[in-house]
Amino acid sequence: MSAILSADDLNDFISPGVACIKPIETLPPAAATASPTTADENEVILDGQQPPHAAAGAAPAEISLTDCLACSGCVTSAEAVLVSLQSHAEVLSTLDSAPSLRLAPDNVEGLEDESRRLFVASVSPQTRASLAAACGGGVTEGQAGRMLERLLMGEGGLRAGGKWGNGFTWVVDTNTAREACLVLGSDEVLGGGSITTQPPADGPARPILTSSCPGWVCYAEKTHPYVLPHLSRVKSPQALMGTLLKTTLSRKFGIPPDRIWHLAIMPCFDKKLEASREELTDAVWAGDGKPARGVRDVDCVITSKEILMLAESRGIDFFSLSSGPLPRQPQFPDPSIQRFLFPPRSGHRPSPAAGSSGGNLYFVLQDMQSTHPGSQIQTTRGRNADVVDYSVTSTSGEVIFRAARYYGFRNIQNLVRRLRPVRPSRMPGGRPVGSARKPAGKSAGLEYAYVEVMACPGGCTNGGGQIKVDDPVIIERKGFASKPGPLEQKEWLSLVDEAYFSADEAEIGVGDVEGVANGYEKVVGGISPAYIRDILAHWSSITGIALDRLAYTSYREVISDVGKDKTTDTERVVQLAGKIGGGW
Repeated sequence: MSAILSADDLNDFISPGVACIKPIETLPPAAATASPTTADENEVILDGQQPPHAAAGAAPAEISLTDCLACSGCVTSAEAVLVSLQSHAEVLSTLDSAPSLRLAPDNVEGLEDESRRLFVASVSPQTRASLAAACGGGVTEGQAGRMLERLLMGEGGLRAGGKWGNGFTWVVDTNTAREACLVLGSDEVLGGGSITTQPPADGPARPILTSSCPGWVCYAEKTHPYVLPHLSRVKSPQALMGTLLKTTLSRKFGIPPDRIWHLAIMPCFDKKLEASREELTDAVWAGDGKPARGVRDVDCVITSKEILMLAESRGIDFFSLSSGPLPRQPQFPDPSIQRFLFPPRSGHRPSPAAGSSGGNLYFVLQDMQSTHPGSQIQTTRGRNADVVDYSVTSTSGEVIFRAARYYGFRNIQNLVRRLRPVRPSRMPGGRPVGSARKPAGKSAGLEYAYVEVMACPGGCTNGGGQIKVDDPVIIERKGFASKPGPLEQKEWLSLVDEAYFSADEAEIGVGDVEGVANGYEKVVGGISPAYIRDILAHWSSITGIALDRLAYTSYREVISDVGKDKTTDTERVVQLAGKIGGGW
């Protein structure tokens, strides 16, 4: 699911096969006048597309991404086509649908017109790094981010074209939500937190596995449900930012959530599947707390390479946009959230030791180290570069905390095998099934307290939605005489990583952490946990929603009857009796 998937370059359309199912209650009823041969026929089409022809009496049955997540029959091929429907074309179509809501000093103008929306966007640092590498010439991640802001918000960007001249009111950095996720994740592992930010009582089992990678989560839900109790309940930065924006703006401005349109720009196509999860809608935080088909916290996700398509569609040369700062963005309706989303100075330079996937594991290690003065973090490479063991050792050399990093599906498969529960043998005195696979003296990989899991080898800077060295725009800009190969792609990834860990000199300085400026003393990895907890508590208070609904999520096993014999035992007996001439 993490491969390059886009409707623009998909040359072999894969239609849903006979294994594609749709919940029967959502199928339209057959017309009363339909003929016997067509009464039960339903043509399955992709959501957003028009059927090539309409059979008499047979209305089309549309499939959405939410339906796709409810079935494991198609695995990835149908998802690949459906994912492409969240695209730059949808962004332009939505912007051109009606005039946007306008901010006034104390309110929002245009609420009487229900077709008007407020447009907000969030951008990942991996996307900015990919765009910076594509720009070349020493462009930093921060400079690429300002170019992106000019595209989304500036007068010379998307606002310069389209039917209504719409653009985005706010463009926020998901790094702020990432910092909140890091603190919540560490509290989940190490048992920290304040009274108002305590993790849910029914937290995950050890070892706790990261859940910010949607490709890994979908894989676990569809193929290895026994690992679901181990998944971290903390939302991903994308999801947390979506909830933060929609709840705060909805409460402060009195705008229904469905009139706040949130675009997320991510390095991964699987993030489009994440945005479609019923667990990440207003049905959870504004309803009864149970997943349902509500208003999404993230309405659309596009990837780094789709940003270039978005600019090209409006006749804009992205690489010619200025990297200078825009005039100050409009004031967010809450001062504390404003300082959190738009701190006076940009955050610290990320550490290469934290990796390019957000640093979940490294922050937990640093937090553990901060509670044990004099302790050391030690690393041991595994069977390949994407498997690393970590340990925190005391001054006496005793291991007090163990964790690991598993990137790429070939390594994830080894991890889930170690987590597979041992089943008792059906034979009297027989050896438990699966015990031969467990390492001697260890049980199911429980020697780890925490494992950072990512589907893409190398981490999120190598996401499937990132700009690749063999993309036509890069071949043209770099002047390759022939199509780049694996060596050139490896060199390209090093440039993306270099941009990810880069920063402007003006962005680096002592005390540029907002929490330190507010008098919080403890800082872990450049982040003040106490400041983050206070912000989260404030967010909960202004929205009137408990933090366990706002910041945490849930998972469920995806069960499909595709390919399974649905005949009951009673029906099989009746069928057998009929075949041999007997009966009841």
